[in-house]
Amino acid sequence: MRTIYVLLMTLASLFVAAPAMAQIGAFGGGEPNIAAKLEAESGSPAPGRPVTLAFVMTPKPGWHGYWENPGDAGIGMTVKWTLPKGVTAGPLRHPVPETLMISGLMNYVYEGRYAILVTLNVPATMKAGDPLPIRARGDWLACTREICVPGGGDLALDLVVGDGGVGAERRKAFDGYRAHLPRPLGSEGRFAIDNGQYRMAIPYPAAAPLADAYFFPLKEGAIAFASAQKVTRDGDTLIIETKAAGSALKGPVAGVLRTAPHVGFALTATPGVVPAATSNTLGGEASAVFLALGGALLGGILLNIMPCVFPILSLKALSLAKAGGDPRVAKREAVAYALGVIAACLTLGGVLLALRAGGATVGWAFQLQDPRIILGLLLLVTAIAFNLAGLFELRAIDAGGALAGKGGVQGSFWTGALVAFVATPCTGPFMGAALGAALVLPVGAALAIFAGLGLGLALPFLAIAFVPAIRARMPKPGPWMRRFQHILSVPMFLTALALAWLLGQQLGIGGMTIGIAAAMATALLLWWLGGRQHAGKSGVWAVALATVVVLAGGIAALPQPGKAEAKATGTAVPFDEARLAQLRGQGKPVFLYFTADWCLTCKVNEAGAIDRAEVASAFDRAGVVTMVGDWTNSDPAIGRFLEGQGRSGVPLYLFYPAGKDAQTLPQVLTPATLTALIS
Repeated sequence: MRTIYVLLMTLASLFVAAPAMAQIGAFGGGEPNIAAKLEAESGSPAPGRPVTLAFVMTPKPGWHGYWENPGDAGIGMTVKWTLPKGVTAGPLRHPVPETLMISGLMNYVYEGRYAILVTLNVPATMKAGDPLPIRARGDWLACTREICVPGGGDLALDLVVGDGGVGAERRKAFDGYRAHLPRPLGSEGRFAIDNGQYRMAIPYPAAAPLADAYFFPLKEGAIAFASAQKVTRDGDTLIIETKAAGSALKGPVAGVLRTAPHVGFALTATPGVVPAATSNTLGGEASAVFLALGGALLGGILLNIMPCVFPILSLKALSLAKAGGDPRVAKREAVAYALGVIAACLTLGGVLLALRAGGATVGWAFQLQDPRIILGLLLLVTAIAFNLAGLFELRAIDAGGALAGKGGVQGSFWTGALVAFVATPCTGPFMGAALGAALVLPVGAALAIFAGLGLGLALPFLAIAFVPAIRARMPKPGPWMRRFQHILSVPMFLTALALAWLLGQQLGIGGMTIGIAAAMATALLLWWLGGRQHAGKSGVWAVALATVVVLAGGIAALPQPGKAEAKATGTAVPFDEARLAQLRGQGKPVFLYFTADWCLTCKVNEAGAIDRAEVASAFDRAGVVTMVGDWTNSDPAIGRFLEGQGRSGVPLYLFYPAGKDAQTLPQVLTPATLTALIS
């Protein structure tokens, strides 16, 4: 069926689409319908070590290429290699495909830019400096919804054997390519054929995100490609039902389970018992969205009491005190505050999704991995601290007024935006899984989860404004607010010190010095402003402009961040995925945790549990190896690992018992939690 279809489409193309064929290099040397480029992750592969190559395919608008199993129609890519002696190429590794129904025929395709990866094995007998010419003849089919045109070309790479080094740009590009490859599910599925129905049971945790689910079989003969797939969840099992291609299927069925656009898992299913489907039918991503949205909402509420929020509670405290007056004013300001929080969360979430779509392996709180952002926050927090301390004044001062320059609704809005920006770097309980789900769900659903996080963070403030019984217990405005304001400057000064320390952690003593110097210059400007205000004069805009100049100069003077070095404390070893696999292969228990210097939740857990003497002693007696991944600076290797665990940020705590799979620990640890692991 597939061969006949492609033949007919190709013949039709010869007669009605000659101009289109002339654009293919094989036919006319013009612009190809799918442009192909061969790339190497390393231009200097090391002897005895593999190097990854990528066929980067770019279809013209309206055209598409095919997966290795093209479905009812089409032809996948084939490659013929010409390689030096001893060099071998592994199988092609395709990214998770898309579905495209045309005239009742199901096609498994790629409609945008995609990359097919292959591992090249370099023999250990080669020496540094040896040439490594790579030649490949690729053939594929390029189609629109109306015509198909054969495509192909001779691709070449001239590499030189070396040390296997990978540049930052190449690493980023290949990290993006790998993000779209299906990951091994690690568990075997079961399938059964009954009355013409193909039914498959796939082990998949009930809490794991699932959106746009679809099973792509690698071979013909298992399912009728064009038949709809009904997907249901039964606890930790996913049930897929569709029309069978026949009744004689005996052997295993391999394929890819898509769990989100361009995200999926490779698995194999063998004949076995498949439980009856429940009524919990998945009509898309609704179930995953509601589950993740609930986690984000609850996580946002709990974030109000997490350690990473404590330094900015002063900002909210003054706003809450002001809300104790006129109920209408309190409600307006509470709504404005909530909108500010939600807007900031949506902005951060949107930027995060855009960066990841571009191939960056970033996660939640990515902004605190940029020293320029930290310097800006340092100057902002310094200004707020001196404002609270009374060095200078802004009329109708409240937490947002320090940023917006105005009180009332606008001040409350900017209060909320600032709270969200500074308070959400760390993930608290329920947030980890929710934000991990947001990264694999469609954009609309992901943004809904980020908005849910913001709503949860703002809910206590909304409750105070809209529930009279709670608002009645709030203290009334009065002279005490001025004294309280001065006291609350202390945590803001401490926050400024923490940000200066973080600059030092990322850029060394030079970065910290520039940060402190910029903060001192800002303080001098604010001192000058305060003097003018006491004399009845103005100068806010002049100081604001000068502060922008100080910030720009500080950013320009910041030293360039060096290559991130793995850090470990005490007897812990730095994170390395190969080392982790080696330790597990040796049968050693491993406690693995991921942290960052800007994550206050992480630091509280380390001081209160991980670094405690009784925990270290218990781990030593049991032979537990402690491994730490430091994500203070963006590290693609850690980003890839976190993504593989369904997480988008830190902290993450995993315990690998000897010879067993990992246990995910809670995000708030106690010594008893850790010592119980080996008792």
